[in-house]
Amino acid sequence: MSGETILVTGAAGGVGSTARIAIAVLLGQGHRVRAMVRKLDARADMLRDLGAEVVVADMLDIVAVRAAMQGCRVVYFTMSVSATYLEAAANVAVTARSLGVEAFVNLSQMTVSQMSETETTSSPQMKQHWLAEQMLRWSGLPVVYLRPTAFFDGMLLMVAKGIRDDNAIRLPFADGKTAAIAAEDVGAAAAAVLSNPEPHIGKVYELTGPQSLTMVELAQELSGALGRTIRYVDVPPQIWDSKIQEAPLPPHLTAHLITMAQLHRDNRYHRMTDTFQQLVGRAPISAAEFARRHAAAFTPA
Repeated sequence: MSGETILVTGAAGGVGSTARIAIAVLLGQGHRVRAMVRKLDARADMLRDLGAEVVVADMLDIVAVRAAMQGCRVVYFTMSVSATYLEAAANVAVTARSLGVEAFVNLSQMTVSQMSETETTSSPQMKQHWLAEQMLRWSGLPVVYLRPTAFFDGMLLMVAKGIRDDNAIRLPFADGKTAAIAAEDVGAAAAAVLSNPEPHIGKVYELTGPQSLTMVELAQELSGALGRTIRYVDVPPQIWDSKIQEAPLPPHLTAHLITMAQLHRDNRYHRMTDTFQQLVGRAPISAAEFARRHAAAFTPA
């Protein structure tokens, strides 16, 4: 399957995107990659410069999805938080089944591992991820399920201004522990599977970072990496929720962020695996290393 074209959806994603890393790794290994984007812009130009074939298709347009997928035998389905996630997943899955795709790598969330018809969360995004996985199982597609924990990128870059300006991580996570992982590592794990998917078909891979830390411990890791004292300020959940609700965000994303904060407090992200090491052959990026790699975001001008 190494000579087949690999289709990557959501290829121009923003903060926390795994697609760009996966594409870069696969191209570096000599694979042919088709990057599916919603529009042509600077991010699409960057993917083309890397060597990817760039195609434009909205995942809600099944005709466009089919045209983008023609000739591909391996698909990496990834999409940012969206109220239309489930419809997009159905369009991509139906098309993949129709075209006889030989491997379908699905990026989900670790929270799905603890969900069922009777055990769920208040995040509509998490519910859609769970439903999408049920649909994929019924589809008969050759699926590989990637379920990462919370991302450093979303968690830390969201509060980077406070770290820059006030040396403070302000989050409502209390003393909950989180085994966060870098999006870069999830992209590397995806590439490892996409490059040779046959041995992985039907498997579920839960991906975590190398440490499960409280926010106080995370602040200590950042302090050592950045060379100055960073402290954790535990924001009362009611204040955090109000701030999120006041922000100019879609209601779907607002509900997801509020739920994630609650799950952090409930220790739902306090789970460790060595799956990344097994797939990629190295340890995942630590909190301190993530801070060093993104030092510019956390350092005063």
